[in-house]
Amino acid sequence: MHTIDLQTRTLYAELLEQMQLLDASRTINSLKGSFTFKKISDEDYVYFQHYTPGGKLTQVYLGKRDSKTKQLIQEHANGKADLEEMRESIRRLGMQVSAGIKIPQDKGMARVIRSLADAGVFRNSGVLVGTHAFQAIGIMLGVGWSADTMATSDVDVAAEKNVSVAIPQDDSDIPATLESLQMGFFPVPRLSHKEPSTTFAIRKNRMRLDILTPTRKSIESPVFIKRFNCAAQPLRYLDYLIESFVPAVLPDTEPVLVNVPQPARYPLHKLIVSQVRDLSSDAKRSKDLYQAFQMISFLQEERPADLKLAWDDLLNRGSSWKKLAGKGLTEMERHYGKTALAFS
Repeated sequence: MHTIDLQTRTLYAELLEQMQLLDASRTINSLKGSFTFKKISDEDYVYFQHYTPGGKLTQVYLGKRDSKTKQLIQEHANGKADLEEMRESIRRLGMQVSAGIKIPQDKGMARVIRSLADAGVFRNSGVLVGTHAFQAIGIMLGVGWSADTMATSDVDVAAEKNVSVAIPQDDSDIPATLESLQMGFFPVPRLSHKEPSTTFAIRKNRMRLDILTPTRKSIESPVFIKRFNCAAQPLRYLDYLIESFVPAVLPDTEPVLVNVPQPARYPLHKLIVSQVRDLSSDAKRSKDLYQAFQMISFLQEERPADLKLAWDDLLNRGSSWKKLAGKGLTEMERHYGKTALAFS
């Protein structure tokens, strides 16, 4: 692991703020509503309020009252969304952050994730999970992980079947988005031809996209997610990972705003995942445990309270959760070293 320098971390924070503001502007300029202000600890904060289709008044947080939110308010009043200056600033920040983190980006995968973002997958509560989330969380925390735990050919997106969003969104058609890329993506057939595909791949290429969803009522067959126009594979224990997700940026010359799991939950979920993989997945199990060890070690030093809350939450979810987490913890510590995690 290596620590990302303070200047790059500061630039990342500015990049995330600007991208959230740009994303909000794309949405609210198409809605009828108004801006309101709240004073908290002598700081003014800006919210956009509107009525949902059900008639409920909803407020969406936009950021501190500053020149950027002032510009957004003015453009909404003028009925326009000319934000090219902000987009250029985002591009510059993206290149600066990319240079500072010194983590190579796979251009093909970045293109896929960016297209999903442009299609609104993350605005529609999709969550990036797996190794791309591991990388994004590291950048968010200001740390670069070991290179051998960041290699992947998969893009994994998880989502609940049904969600209630503060701002109405258009559907995000994932199959149509992949087809528009003209990269050769096709739905991978399942063993049962009666079941819809939950995976998209490219022939003679290792790249693939998996769509996942938490298991509900012990249903293990694919679940159709209407807003994505595709099916998702239900997985046990996934609900813990994607609850209360957070925004993050994958920096590049064209940065991408995504959702990722809460940092403290990611490594603890990996402890469980390492124990439910089949016997043919030894390499992936080792990667799960090494990712978990790196992130737990960092959080113990920098955010111990977050780690304890996430650990307590996991242990309180039932005996199977506790048993699998315990086995994963024991195996991880045997291979990579002791941690401060313990059963209460």
